[in-house]
Amino acid sequence: MLRGGPTNLAQLLAIPVFILALAAVWLIARTSGRRSVALARLLLLVQFVLLATVLTFCVFTKPSSNPHGLTAGVAVMIAVSAMACQYALLRLAIPGAISTAVMTGNLTNAVLALMDLLSNRDSLMSADRDKLKRSAQLLFGFLLGCVVAAAAVSLLADWAWLFPVTLSAVAFSLR
Repeated sequence: MLRGGPTNLAQLLAIPVFILALAAVWLIARTSGRRSVALARLLLLVQFVLLATVLTFCVFTKPSSNPHGLTAGVAVMIAVSAMACQYALLRLAIPGAISTAVMTGNLTNAVLALMDLLSNRDSLMSADRDKLKRSAQLLFGFLLGCVVAAAAVSLLADWAWLFPVTLSAVAFSLR
């Protein structure tokens, strides 16, 4: 839009759809009456259903053939809803979890904490080895996920959604 190109409806709708999806997940959580592990399991199921819907939709409609078309926009909105479900899951069912939504902040905290731990001087931050370890694991998983996702999209196009669907199914079955 800023470069004078056509308006991309998916970009305009992403935040309102994210907000509506968060509200829907909250309603699901509230009406379920579940807490903690039981709520996490329910929301993992909801996320799995959304991701499976994206996969099915993409396999049948091939939105990668027209990345700015209507089918691509619909796929993006379903994916945005799955992302909202994940973020709500962390806040509602696993409130102590390190956020997966702020990778820049996680990376900053990990690097600064590591520097403090490696220095022989007074700490500039409250260096917590356990928090650093969890942040490092999260960051490694994020970077690995980026590499795997890029390779999957290059090799599998619309079938690349099979990876997050499979991971979501595994997470649900382990919870």
